[in-house]
Order: sequence, then structure tokens, then C-alpha cells
Amino acid sequence: MTVIVWIVEGTWPACVDAARDHAPEDAEIVLLHTSGPEAPAAAHGAYVGLLGRGHRRGHHPPEGWGSDPGARVEDLAAASADALLRTAADRLARPCTRRERTGRPERAVVAAADGADLLILARDGDRSHLGPHSLGPASRFVVDHAPCPVLLVWPEPAPDLDTLPPPPPPEPA
Repeated sequence: MTVIVWIVEGTWPACVDAARDHAPEDAEIVLLHTSGPEAPAAAHGAYVGLLGRGHRRGHHPPEGWGSDPGARVEDLAAASADALLRTAADRLARPCTRRERTGRPERAVVAAADGADLLILARDGDRSHLGPHSLGPASRFVVDHAPCPVLLVWPEPAPDLDTLPPPPPPEPA
């Protein structure tokens, strides 16, 4: 059995705990973190915008500006993801594989779940009420498109049943 655990900043402990509690001891557990390309691209875009796309021969950035920060932001994101995956693996306290994917997170998770037996993810929207708004757009996409069963967990205790929205009005006769 292969279990994919989507590791997201802020909600990952509940996912790791669910894997520890619900995955069989002999399951192959994959801790998956995804990084979007937005931050490095934004840093590169800002740098290019400040200096212009074309540099004249012999022209260099002003002193202290260094080089294009896009690569540095990408390196920092990779180091942060690695540290988060190591922390999650320590919490799991059993053998696992750590995997980092880059791209649109929702699509990367769905692709990674292809062939898996279970995908574990946490609610990431409005967690003060029961209902569909407790899922953010990326999680909603993953739940709707996952190619395997999904275990959806609350990152903290679930809200009371009295937070359910009211029932729809009766249909006219």
C-alpha cells in the first residue's frame, strides 16, 4: 500500500498524525511537499524591472545589488522545503520517502497520487465552520481530481455541528 501525505506549511502535523494512525505498518509512506514557481519568478521579474531587460556591454548592476535574486529565492525555498520534510519525517517516526515537486501545487499532488492507494491532506480554508468553505481552491481541486481515495483531516479539532449551514428551503409543491 502506498500512502501520499501532502505536507503543507501550517497543516502538515495533522496529516502526518493521520498517516501514523491510519496507514498500515507495512505501507510505503511518501511525504510530499510542493513549491510553486511564483516567488522565484516574482523576484526575477522585480530585478529585471529595476535594471531593464537588456544590459549594455560593460554595464553592471549598482554596487551591492549582487546578481538576479530569483535563483537565491529558489534555493531558499528548496532548503525550507527540505527542512519541513525532515521535520515531518521525524514526527512520523517510521520509514518514509520525502519528495519535493515544483509546479502548480494542486496538479503536482494529483499527479503524485497516480497509482497511490491513499492520499492524506488537510482542510485549509475557513476552518471555523463545517462545510465546503473549509477547503481552499487547491485542496478542492485535489479532492475533486484525486485518482485514489482521499483522507481529509482537520488540522485542529473540527467545529461543532451547530456550525453546519442551514438546510435548503423545501421545494415548492
